[in-house]
Amino acid sequence: MTPTLVRRHLPHEDEAPRVDLCARARDWSEIQERMLVPLYETVYERLEVGPGTRLLGLGCGSGLALLMAASRGATVTGVDHSSPERLALARERLLPDTWGARARAGTRLVDGSPEDVGNASGAETSAYTLVTAFEPIGCLAGDSEGLGGLLQAAMPLAERGAPVVLAGWGPPERCTTSSVLRVATRLADPLRSAGSWRPALRDDLEEVAQRAGLRPDGSGRVACPFGYADGDSAVRGLLSTGLFDAAVAATDQAQVDKELSEALHPYVRRDGTVWMPNVFRYLIARVP
Repeated sequence: MTPTLVRRHLPHEDEAPRVDLCARARDWSEIQERMLVPLYETVYERLEVGPGTRLLGLGCGSGLALLMAASRGATVTGVDHSSPERLALARERLLPDTWGARARAGTRLVDGSPEDVGNASGAETSAYTLVTAFEPIGCLAGDSEGLGGLLQAAMPLAERGAPVVLAGWGPPERCTTSSVLRVATRLADPLRSAGSWRPALRDDLEEVAQRAGLRPDGSGRVACPFGYADGDSAVRGLLSTGLFDAAVAATDQAQVDKELSEALHPYVRRDGTVWMPNVFRYLIARVP
């Protein structure tokens, strides 16, 4: 969730880029990322995020969740290695380099892994009191791969007993977007080994936490409807998640745009807006 709705898969080295990554990152930050605001707000309220919080955001993306925590007074550090374009937008939000703009005190953004956080400052820093991994899992086959390693690498940076928050998709029957996500699997059938849509399982988050050596300590569900100004915005927002990349590679952009627009048709309201109710789940685990 940071945040991407699904974990992004890098193309093979011999494949030419088929999308404008800067434009996609901008679509994510301007259209899609805000859909998870209810999730961020609920977690921060429950954990009483405020001036005493030192937050480490894994997969921070373009930084909206970090910005919300910082606005509550938290000191935030974001880590991301999968999208330099999104991280550049996070820097614009949190570390502005323009006249009259003020950077958030203590904010750090690291292009890399949790191991690089200490190396980036060159000085010993206080342990983190909260770790978040808001990028939702449980939608794409294999989308939790690599998350366990990130969590294990982050644990030494957090104080004992600190909460670690994981996020995931809710049950398919509570997520109307599920029917649209199936389009990606159908179009990318020849490349399904690279990852395909699957229903979220009840214990997805607990299994990831336990594999990382964390102790589950509570969970919750949050309504996160996807609302768009029009069909074009909906297509751009969903494409920005990266879920349809394999479909584009297997067919072409025009075909994916067409079929995605058709799949969205049942959710277009009379005024032209698109509304898709969804439920996301979060798990709070503790550093042993």
